[in-house]
Amino acid sequence: MTQDLASLKRVSWGVRAVFVLGIAASLAGNVLHAADNAISQAISAWSPLALLLTVELISRIPAQRGVKSIVRLAAAAVIAGIAAWVSYWHMVGVATHYGETGASPYLLPLSVDGLIVVASICMVEIGGRIRTLTDTTPQTVPAVPPAPAATPAPTPEMPAAPVVAGALAPTPAVKKAPVKRVTPRPASAEKVAKVAAKMPGAPVAQIAAKAGVSPSTARRHLAALNATDASPSAPVPAETPDLIAA
Repeated sequence: MTQDLASLKRVSWGVRAVFVLGIAASLAGNVLHAADNAISQAISAWSPLALLLTVELISRIPAQRGVKSIVRLAAAAVIAGIAAWVSYWHMVGVATHYGETGASPYLLPLSVDGLIVVASICMVEIGGRIRTLTDTTPQTVPAVPPAPAATPAPTPEMPAAPVVAGALAPTPAVKKAPVKRVTPRPASAEKVAKVAAKMPGAPVAQIAAKAGVSPSTARRHLAALNATDASPSAPVPAETPDLIAA
């Protein structure tokens, strides 16, 4: 559609040039046939100029249907008829004056007036098509950039602690529970504990003999077992004076 509009505009300029050429020929014939004074030449030149202006107005200004359009076309037809009649006889006189004989002086003005009529009709037709295409062509509206979003007001913040380059952020110290060291029980203590478990209430000397340790060693282990026993009412092996002395 854009290409059609551009081509029509180029054709319209060509048609307008042809129309102006016909008006110039008619204008020249009228001026040459007029008397040798400015007033006579201006009067003779008026009818072609009026026709030129009329056709330009009709081709460029659209008309609505109705009485006004009919009146405008009728007035244009009257102006064109007057211009054709006046120009025709002026050009006949000029052609006769400059040596044309026979039917030539009467036919040459018809070629000029016919050219003007055809060019004027073409100008009106092309002007109407250009207006139609212009009305149907979508107009590109420049996009309006969106309004910038309002930036929130800065809120006061606590100053951040300075960061020293190369320094690592301190990590909170984790307090570890103290590790309770457990001393492994000797083999003799295991033996004494097993014998004491199998022979509850037995004297220390008997437990020591059964475990294969000395009575003093058995007594020490039994004291340690009694101190760490979960049951405070655990029986304590009886001691005999003779075995202790031994």
